[in-house]
Amino acid sequence: MNFLKQSASFAGKYLAMIVVFFAGMALFLPQYFNFIRSDFIAPLLGVIMFGMGLCIRMQDFKILFLKPKEVIIGGFAQFLVMPLLAFVLIKIFALPVELAIGVILVGTSPGGTASNVITYLSKGDVALSVAITSCTTFLAPIITPVLIYFFVGKDVEVDVYNIFLSIVQVILIPIGLGMFVHKFFPKFSKHFEEILPLISTIGIVAIIVSIVSANASKILSSSFIIVLVVILHNLFGYLFGFLIGRFFRFSVSKIKAISIEVGMQNSGLAASLAVIHFAAYPLAAVPAAIFSVWHNISGGILASIFVKINEKK
Repeated sequence: MNFLKQSASFAGKYLAMIVVFFAGMALFLPQYFNFIRSDFIAPLLGVIMFGMGLCIRMQDFKILFLKPKEVIIGGFAQFLVMPLLAFVLIKIFALPVELAIGVILVGTSPGGTASNVITYLSKGDVALSVAITSCTTFLAPIITPVLIYFFVGKDVEVDVYNIFLSIVQVILIPIGLGMFVHKFFPKFSKHFEEILPLISTIGIVAIIVSIVSANASKILSSSFIIVLVVILHNLFGYLFGFLIGRFFRFSVSKIKAISIEVGMQNSGLAASLAVIHFAAYPLAAVPAAIFSVWHNISGGILASIFVKINEKK
């Protein structure tokens, strides 16, 4: 068990480097990763979400009633800024339809769980970060399919109902199960939480490797534009989240949390939806894979900047 705890600690500290390493391996040596099939993505994401459920406490939702303004604005910014940025970027760079779908899927997904860790490292308001992540995640089954339909429904067929069911299956049910286990099996929950960083890292790496290895030749032959679009999507998300927090004159710790929440997405969900519902467009999962790699890098860099910013505005 000590070995697992040490491995979990290592995985948590060096997640970004681990992700970049395996993504590179999958890109240049895809034949060694063919055993990780795309139909593994949804179950892997379910395991990650189960772990998130173990970490969610009912008191995390108290902030919604104590400070509803911050949570509502943060959640609203999440589902407004990133989808609009995605739409603007795919138009500016004239992306082909399958890559455009992928960028929209990333933009319409809820906040990523890594945002809570980055907020903590940034000395931001962790309680607010967790509340926004939890609320946007629980709202995702309704909001995400509608946004996907709104932005790409004219170009491709979008099955709103089945996308709704997929999000319920890979997000809500595992999270609910995790919360149930934490409540009624606290000893098991405690042991599982100790190795959660390791399990989450394995899941994230496996999802990225599956997508990258399956599309390695297409990624290498495609232009650098999609990488640039993903980077801009993420960075402008941070920027607009920061500006929104400043506009409402929130404290610095809350501004940090909202900036990070807006910029970091649940790209695992985007990848899962791409594979399940847009299989006719194989490259649709690529933006999510690139985003998964990049936002772990940018998040660490942003944390190193934010941690130096105190409450003196």
